[in-house]
Amino acid sequence: MTSCLQLLLLLSCVHSCLPQKDLRGFMGTETDQGVAVGPQATKVLTSRLTTVFIPILYIIVFVVALPANAMAVWVFLFRTKTKHPASIYMANLALADLLFVIWIPVKIAYHFNGNDWIYGEGLCKVLVAFFYGNMYCSIAFIACISVQRYWAVVDPLSRQETKTCRAVCISLAVWAAVWLLTVPLYLYEQEVFVTNLQIFTCHDVTRPSQKKMAAGYFLTMGTLGFLVPTLICIVSYVLMLRALRNSMADATIAKKRRKAVVLIITVLVMFLICFTPSNIMLMVHYGLLLDGAANNLYGFYITTLCVASLNSCIDPFVYYYISEDFREHVKNTLRCRSERTVERMRVSFSALKYSRKNTYTSNSGNTQSTDC
Repeated sequence: MTSCLQLLLLLSCVHSCLPQKDLRGFMGTETDQGVAVGPQATKVLTSRLTTVFIPILYIIVFVVALPANAMAVWVFLFRTKTKHPASIYMANLALADLLFVIWIPVKIAYHFNGNDWIYGEGLCKVLVAFFYGNMYCSIAFIACISVQRYWAVVDPLSRQETKTCRAVCISLAVWAAVWLLTVPLYLYEQEVFVTNLQIFTCHDVTRPSQKKMAAGYFLTMGTLGFLVPTLICIVSYVLMLRALRNSMADATIAKKRRKAVVLIITVLVMFLICFTPSNIMLMVHYGLLLDGAANNLYGFYITTLCVASLNSCIDPFVYYYISEDFREHVKNTLRCRSERTVERMRVSFSALKYSRKNTYTSNSGNTQSTDC
């Protein structure tokens, strides 16, 4: 990841040193009617990348993520009786993903329509806020899950009520903080009329007069919303592995260690694929925008933003792996078993097991008395 970052920074420096044109980056020349973008912007906005490939990828995300996250929210809210801290964080993560996914059809229609936004400025701002709100909510709750898994290893006997109450308060604080941080997205224009293409873009073109606000906001969010939670995840997993390594003599702990290693790999791969490229490119893009440098990386930037939405598809499978209760509830829900039916089956199984045990004891006793 370090080498990739160095390569991106090198590319940024090279592009910054190229001769500048009158129409730079994706800002272009601003007039009273709108913004006239340059040749590179025109090429990307009219390419098959943004009008075919990206909407198809969003369709895949929608088809997979909508039912998966709806199922996850249903299980966490209505099928899980005991609310553990991990299930609380995962329920919030599923809700954040679901709130994002329900807006994807509008984004798909926008791209298929040649990047021409026809739904108005207000809906464009809401879509952009939900997109970035989901991204940083997901990152924050993944960091919370990482810390919680660490504490579950080093302090498994702490009071459940205290941990649950703490998890609820932290979840509310994350929602409040993230959505408060999305307020600036409503304060400047997201819908911009591109005069030389005769289309309205949503968040794809920034007015030169608003570049400082946009760049300052996204550079700050890239640092606070991505780099800080990523460091928290890394530190939590390093400490977790160290704690587990000190107890390798216990077979149960060894099993937990293997599960923890797989979880670490899963989360790191998800960060590597979904969040790292998009946030690095986000900071590179707005750094170039702020400097007024030619931005020939914009096509790659918006592709990484699209790929970031894949986290909505991956998250439910992370829940399925982490929580055994979640797996059981999903199976019972898919088999259309009600909670009462599941409880009745559990009681019946326990009674049958107890009956077999008593029968075996009784038979053993009778045999012994006969022999004597």
